[in-house]
Amino acid sequence: MTVTSEHVTESAGGQEASGALAPLMRGLSARVDHVRDQPLFQRDPEFLRRQLPAVTRYVNYFSPEVRGQEYLPASGPALVVGNHSGLFYMPDAWVVGLEIVRRRGLDQPAYAMGYDLLFGVPGVGPFFRRIGAIPAGGQAAEQGLAEGGLVVVYPGGDREACRPWTQRNKVDLGGRQGFVRLALRAGVPVVPVVAHGSQDAVVVVSSGERLAKALGLQRIRIKVFPILLAPYGLTTILTPPLPMPSAINVEFLPPLDWTDYGPEAADDEAIVAACYAEITGVMQTALDRLHAQNRHPVIRGWCNLLRPGRTRLQIPG
Repeated sequence: MTVTSEHVTESAGGQEASGALAPLMRGLSARVDHVRDQPLFQRDPEFLRRQLPAVTRYVNYFSPEVRGQEYLPASGPALVVGNHSGLFYMPDAWVVGLEIVRRRGLDQPAYAMGYDLLFGVPGVGPFFRRIGAIPAGGQAAEQGLAEGGLVVVYPGGDREACRPWTQRNKVDLGGRQGFVRLALRAGVPVVPVVAHGSQDAVVVVSSGERLAKALGLQRIRIKVFPILLAPYGLTTILTPPLPMPSAINVEFLPPLDWTDYGPEAADDEAIVAACYAEITGVMQTALDRLHAQNRHPVIRGWCNLLRPGRTRLQIPG
């Protein structure tokens, strides 16, 4: 589900590989180019239905609390924009997916923009396609919105998901404004969704940007290679610790309406910057509030996990 707004318009093959892992990067990039030839939309409602129990059990490990579901449009196109947390565990993103199904049902199209590399990994790519993920590169998101679908995007991508623990309560979309242009061109409501607690589940010591560059990961647009704190000491994303049961809060916020600007505003840098500032400000205010309400999510999560009869999310009907 990791995506940046850069991914909305750029190809993975735009840079030359260098660094220690250059041969591997070239191979992965070639595989990504190959899977782009596959059909964009492969969402399978029946397959998705079968995954709901397992996904619900997984997110309940994190004692999720959800608010603001009524702000999700029950039908029609919309762009849902979230802050990205928790490395690849991303429990809040799965909660968002469950609530979209609960609100809109399985038959209405809903998609999540995903990092192109995911679609080139055997087994992983087909799974994500069938649950509704679409490659961020190209025009898939615009087409999905044009056909009445809901699209979820996490503009901060790996940069935000791997931000250090000291920055866990900061919304960091990295200045990526492609999602704003997408919303303006499509003329759809924009629903911010903010999550708190996911970034507490794993302690990121450093995002490892220099290490990522040395390894040549920029070939596939990976700019981080996080260093993590585990019970057995410092480690990397290659041998990550299991996530702690940090209690997460997910809150959907009132939709932002930029339709009065018109689609041509997507080419107006001042308007794009103003919309970007508006949504990041709204999201940061909400995250600050959630943090004030739940300052110790890991402690709370452990207590909830050990408490008999604790409240759990139900499988969407």
